[in-house]
Amino acid sequence: MFEARHRTISHSGVSLHSQPSMNSLLRIRRWPFPSALTSASRRRLSSSTVTCRTEDGSPVESSSFVHPWAVVHPNALIGEGVSIGPFCTVGSTAKLGNGCQLHPGSHVFGDTVIGERCVLMAGAVVGEDLPGRTVLGANNTVGHHSVIGVKCQDLKYKSGEECFLEIGDNNEIREHTSIHRSSKSDNQTVIGHNNLIMGSCHIAHDCNIGNHNIFANNTLLAGHVVVGVSQDVPKYTMVAGERAELRGLNLEGLRRRGFSVTELVTPI
Repeated sequence: MFEARHRTISHSGVSLHSQPSMNSLLRIRRWPFPSALTSASRRRLSSSTVTCRTEDGSPVESSSFVHPWAVVHPNALIGEGVSIGPFCTVGSTAKLGNGCQLHPGSHVFGDTVIGERCVLMAGAVVGEDLPGRTVLGANNTVGHHSVIGVKCQDLKYKSGEECFLEIGDNNEIREHTSIHRSSKSDNQTVIGHNNLIMGSCHIAHDCNIGNHNIFANNTLLAGHVVVGVSQDVPKYTMVAGERAELRGLNLEGLRRRGFSVTELVTPI
C-alpha cells in the first residue's frame, strides 16, 4: 500500500506534489503475488489435467497442462502431454500435437496444425486468422519472438484469398525470424526437414526450401526463391556458383573421415 506522505507546494496557483521516497517506491513494487491468488487459482496452478476435445468434438480428459492465465479456445484440439504457459493464446481452429510446449507469451492463431513435440519459445507467433493454413511437422523449435505463417508482404496478394505454409520436421528456427505464407491459393511456402534457420532471418512468400540447409543470421530471401540441391555433388568435393561448378576437394571433409595429411598431399 502506498504509505508515502506528500507535501503540497503552491506555485502560481498550481498544486505540485513532491515525489515519494525511494523506500516508498520499493514498497509499491513488492506486489504480494502469492496472497493475490485465490485458493481456487492455486488448485488450478497445481493441476496438470485439462479437458480437451477430439476431432469429432467429444470432450476427453488429457494429461496436458494449461496455465490458468493462458487463453485456449474450447474448440482447439490439444494432444496429450502438451504444456501451455501463462499469457499464451490458442485459437479455435488450432491443433497441437502430443508433447508440444508453448512457453509464456507464445501464440497460435488461425487454421494451424503443429506436429508432435514442437516447442514455441516466449513471444513466438504461429499462424494468423486468414483463409488457408499453416502446418508444422514434428520436433520443430520456433525461437523467441519469431513470426511464422502470417500474411505475405506481396502487394499482389488479394485480401481473402487462401494462402499456405508447410514446414517439415526437425527444423530449428531461431529468434526474430519471419516466414510468410504464399501469395496465391495455388501455391505454398515450403520448408523441408532438418534445417537450421538462425536469428533474424526472413523467408518470404512462395519460397521452396529443401532439407539440411543452414541459413546464417540475417539471411533474407525474397519471394519465390528456391534453395536446394538439384543434382548430386561428387563425394569430398566443393562446388560453387550458379549453376554450380566443381571448385576443388573438400579437404576438411576428408580429414574428418580419417584421411591423413600424407594421403591428402600425395599425388595419385
